[in-house]
Amino acid sequence: MKKILNYIGGELLEPVSGAYLDNYEPATGNVYAQIPNSDSGDIALAVERAEKVQLDWANTPRQKRSDILLKIAQLIDENHEQLAEAESRDNGKPIKLAIRVDIPRASANFRFFATAILHESSDLHESDQEAINLTLRTPIGIVGCISPWNLPLYLFTWKIVPALAAGNCVIAKPSEMTPMTAFLLSKLCIEAGLPAGVLNIVHGTGAKAGHAIVERPEIGAISFTGGTETGKKIIKLAGPMFKKLSLELGGKNPNIIFDDCDFEQALNTSIHSSFANQGQICLCGSRIFVQKGIYDRFKAAFVEKTKSLSVGPPHLPETKVGALVSKPHMEKVLGYIDLAKEEGGQLLAGGKQVVPDAPYDKGYYVAPTIFEGLTPDCRTNQEEIFGPVVTLTPFETEEEVLNMANGTDYGLSATVWTTNLDRATRVSKSLNSGIVWVNTWLFRDLRTAFGGVKQSGLGREGGWHALDFFTEKKNVCIKL
Repeated sequence: MKKILNYIGGELLEPVSGAYLDNYEPATGNVYAQIPNSDSGDIALAVERAEKVQLDWANTPRQKRSDILLKIAQLIDENHEQLAEAESRDNGKPIKLAIRVDIPRASANFRFFATAILHESSDLHESDQEAINLTLRTPIGIVGCISPWNLPLYLFTWKIVPALAAGNCVIAKPSEMTPMTAFLLSKLCIEAGLPAGVLNIVHGTGAKAGHAIVERPEIGAISFTGGTETGKKIIKLAGPMFKKLSLELGGKNPNIIFDDCDFEQALNTSIHSSFANQGQICLCGSRIFVQKGIYDRFKAAFVEKTKSLSVGPPHLPETKVGALVSKPHMEKVLGYIDLAKEEGGQLLAGGKQVVPDAPYDKGYYVAPTIFEGLTPDCRTNQEEIFGPVVTLTPFETEEEVLNMANGTDYGLSATVWTTNLDRATRVSKSLNSGIVWVNTWLFRDLRTAFGGVKQSGLGREGGWHALDFFTEKKNVCIKL
């Protein structure tokens, strides 16, 4: 039985209360580790340790901060296989996905922001030869980062690295459902020589540890990725304290396929954008709209490819769809499948739990599922399921599909498939989404803005947007 420890003040520590939570392996349904059930006492200790070193870290030369972060990136690469295995076991995703995406992107986050701070510049304005105005960026001080369970190390580093690079100390909480790679990262930070107290990783639930991070007055900014309802609670708690907030929340993303698309490319990518990571990516295209001219052809091919996807234990090379992250989440997804049937949806594929051979027969597996015949305003098409469940809907005109695509409370991402450049530009401008991919999906450039509109979030991450969030701009006016 593995025991995970908090990383506070440069040390690996037991929780203050001594209480632990069970950590389940999704592939088997068995407990395989113990997680600290941290509370306000652990957060208070982390804040105390961070306060002691915050000014020293903020005043550390950029090159030195960069060198330390690059050393951590190197250590991630050197421990690539161990981290990928841990990520797959902790999350249930196919190990091939962790090897190809999660771990490389984690080290890429370190490299990007470690080098970005070496190229940051300040603004200078000369006021009619009477004064010079400088715009300086200073670290906030201590910030809180709370990350989700679907892309554990990738999204954890996406938050903490720009905060550290900008000169802040960080109190970070990974998801209690997938804590293992954050724990392993703690050890790499110690090995890399990250000063004690600069990064503090506290494990536990959102209700205890997460709440304690948000309510601490010493923590000046909160970066959170997770569900929309939790985001609303954070705004309610942090708003009266005037904390800076960056919230990346839920999505119900449209995948719009016009009849002039590259059919094979749209088909193959749509399989990936529907069921990658068991559909547990906030950017998955769960509402697929297909123009009527190719609807029947696309449906037949999409159903056939979906049924051929291998569902099973994450370590098997043939596995395309692994286990969902937890039993409660599996039950939620299965509940939405029942709801779709009640709402009149026609089941085209999947729609059931998958039970592999022992010892994986108690794992959390759901077959990739497709429904058609549902109205745009039904709950299945309006609420985030966050699993391997998609709907197919035909359309005729741009106006019709835009009304359906924009007709939810979410606005995170959208995908458009067409070979008509004018149409691609016109539709992209009309979509109420923070991100629009044209003839591709999940193509990420770390320099670009990332975030959603409406109930999909608040603020933007990525590139200079992240570094700006974790700093305060200060105007210095010098009279000549």
